[in-house]
Amino acid sequence: MNAVPHTALIVGVGIRYGTTAAELGSLLDAALAVAGLPRVSVTALATVAERANDPAVMSLASQLDVPILAHSAERLATVRVPNPSHRVRTAVNTASVAEAAALLGAPEPDPLQFRLRLRIPELRPATTEAEVELVVPKTSSTRATIAIARHSVVDLHHHGDRELAADLLDLAVNVRTEPQPSWLREAIAGATVDLAAYPDPRPATEAVASNYRVESGQVLITAGAAEAFTLIARARPPGHAVIVHPQFTEPEVALRRAGWRITRVLLHQDRGFRLDPSRIPEDADLLVIGNPTNPTGVLHTAAELRALRRPHRLLVVDEAFMDSLRREPESLLSEKSWGALADALVVRSLTKTWGLAGLRVGYVVGDGQHVAKLAAVQARWSVSTPALAATLACFTPAGSKEADQRARRSIADAAYLRSALHDRGFELVPDAVGPFVLTRHPYWPTIHPDLRSAGIAVRQADTFPGLDFGWIRVAARSAEATATLLAAIDAKLAT
Repeated sequence: MNAVPHTALIVGVGIRYGTTAAELGSLLDAALAVAGLPRVSVTALATVAERANDPAVMSLASQLDVPILAHSAERLATVRVPNPSHRVRTAVNTASVAEAAALLGAPEPDPLQFRLRLRIPELRPATTEAEVELVVPKTSSTRATIAIARHSVVDLHHHGDRELAADLLDLAVNVRTEPQPSWLREAIAGATVDLAAYPDPRPATEAVASNYRVESGQVLITAGAAEAFTLIARARPPGHAVIVHPQFTEPEVALRRAGWRITRVLLHQDRGFRLDPSRIPEDADLLVIGNPTNPTGVLHTAAELRALRRPHRLLVVDEAFMDSLRREPESLLSEKSWGALADALVVRSLTKTWGLAGLRVGYVVGDGQHVAKLAAVQARWSVSTPALAATLACFTPAGSKEADQRARRSIADAAYLRSALHDRGFELVPDAVGPFVLTRHPYWPTIHPDLRSAGIAVRQADTFPGLDFGWIRVAARSAEATATLLAAIDAKLAT
């Protein structure tokens, strides 16, 4: 069976007796053309139980190698659809068999909505959601109707490291793979000489504060950005959190676990995944946004982000990839006044640029009152002595010089990758920055498994809310690694 692990395209079918398989297949192709989707993305046909054994439906399901989902007429009659038909309702007591059957492809849908957000009980409800969206109007002939709904099951725990295997080239994880400089390795190793003493975060905290010209009370060293998001979720009573997607999913995981009510604001490709501030609900108590955003690479302006602050709202900006850009344009930490960080927290990480994912080290800079609340719920000694030593070393003149050199290489590697993919017909995010590329090919929906078969791991991107099947995120590596990727792509495109 065709398997699309994170996006299920359910085709609802309303059909009269006597419709041929050829008619139904042509109707499906017309509907898919409207949606810009390939046949391979269809994962099931759905219809009323009395039509599930119709020869045309069975033949089309066989051609697609997908199952038939049969629903009772009574169940279909409960689903409100966007294009109701009085004639169909009179005949079968259902406003539209095709639309209702398409929307019922996921468990337990809300009959009062066309776009649904619901919990899937068997799929870790705290971190996994399904979204259902009717993606095209129904397409009709005189004897049949087809409607398509996209059911996206998003595994918020899916990250690039899940893509890896010993025999695969790693283009999935956004961590620089070049060796750490000798002074950084020596600092980390030297910190292991006396591990009997408890970690003291004060020197590292002062170094970060001095670098950004803020008070030490505005800085908290954390065990990676992931711990920072957990502290943010726990530091205040749960309220209404808005998360701007597509973006890194761990903030949503942390907030859900802490009991926050979540609203997703999905940015769209047709706007270049740019932020529309008018779409942010005014009642949001907490707002999370990435800058530059993982995986889109969009860099929002500092002015846009400052405008999102409200007296009752905490703005959280994930700047984990900001140090991959020279001079860190549009960082809120480039603002030297206290007012620029009022009611705002910036989350940073040493993981990406320095290749320290295994060490777990990051930090938060921002409004001192909010930083103090995070510190109050942080476990004592949560950041290890070697991680603190790495932080201290990175905020030295040698660290600043090396960071700039690494940013230069990262920018060059990403520019080469984007240019090469563009030349091969791939869709790219306009003006994207960062050490990775979000992309897809309009005529190659199975690129992720195909590259995997060719020995290359890239990040499956439809696990980011708001992205569809076919999107991948590719880490920008050396020219040699990119050449291996391009050779695999060229070989596939030539077939």
